Amino acid sequence: MRDPFLTMALNNAWANATLYGAIADMSEEAFAAPRPGFFPSLKATLNHIYEVDLYYVDALEAGGRGRAVFDRRDIGSVAELAKAQADVDMRLASFCKGLTPAMLDEDRVTERREGPVTETIGALLLHLFQHQVHHRGQAHTMVHDAGIAPPQLDDFHLEFGRVPSAAAYWT
Repeated sequence: MRDPFLTMALNNAWANATLYGAIADMSEEAFAAPRPGFFPSLKATLNHIYEVDLYYVDALEAGGRGRAVFDRRDIGSVAELAKAQADVDMRLASFCKGLTPAMLDEDRVTERREGPVTETIGALLLHLFQHQVHHRGQAHTMVHDAGIAPPQLDDFHLEFGRVPSAAAYWT
């Protein structure tokens, strides 16, 4: 089996691309419209996913930006946010492609409001994948609320039922 961390990073990239593909024609007004969920809109939810991905990928890469990644304006265009998300998704996949078993126990510092916290790379990756799935599920419900058929996002790992669009991420 392919490395599970790389596989999860590729699954994440595919799921995001699939979700953004479903809403590609959504107007900025509909994107920002109030929707049921933890965040008040699809725009806010997807910006949150992107922002947290930036934060953790920076920590994994030891980039040093820390909480400064949060000092930005939300991206209001579906197309612009889709591109930004795809870029950080590929950074995460590249990071995971270079992982070795020993690296999973390496420490990374995350900058928190309360101060720096040291975590292992393995723990950060597991948390990041869980965070992405959690909030993408909320976005999925918001897509349905917007009157758009939400795409199937869980047919990536198994041969049975794997959607054709996932094939590009498995090669």
